[in-house]
Amino acid sequence: MVQYTLAQSPDIILSVSGKDSAKAREKAMDQLMELMDSGKLPTELEEGFSPQQLIEVKEASIDAAGDEDAITQAVQLLSNLATLKLKVQDSRAEALEIRKALDILFTDQSVSEEEISRLKEGFKVLKNFAQANLRYQEARTKAEGARQVLDKALKSPDK
Repeated sequence: MVQYTLAQSPDIILSVSGKDSAKAREKAMDQLMELMDSGKLPTELEEGFSPQQLIEVKEASIDAAGDEDAITQAVQLLSNLATLKLKVQDSRAEALEIRKALDILFTDQSVSEEEISRLKEGFKVLKNFAQANLRYQEARTKAEGARQVLDKALKSPDK
């Protein structure tokens, strides 16, 4: 069973058997047309309203399988966070050295070809560190929710 609503009337729920598909959206459009024809739709829809404009309503899953999926996702997020943390830690020192050496490009001081070559090789390390650090920061934000999911799942039922 899939449910749709309209941005213009979120209180209207159109239920169709099956899962979200073009066919299901067409069936929901048929229901919508019936509501419009019978005058039960409280909003005027602009001409050209299409099935793609229907918004799928996803209900919060409270069954055991949904909880297990949430726990699995939470553990995967935390595992990803741990991997990224190690990657960032391992490359931080080298990246900071390269970053310091980078300042020479912004001075009037002469630079040897060897220094430039070393810098160019270091750019890859710098880029990899910066990207990993950004991914780590993003993963850390997501992992906060994962930690809460696990805390909830680990709570003793007698408390």
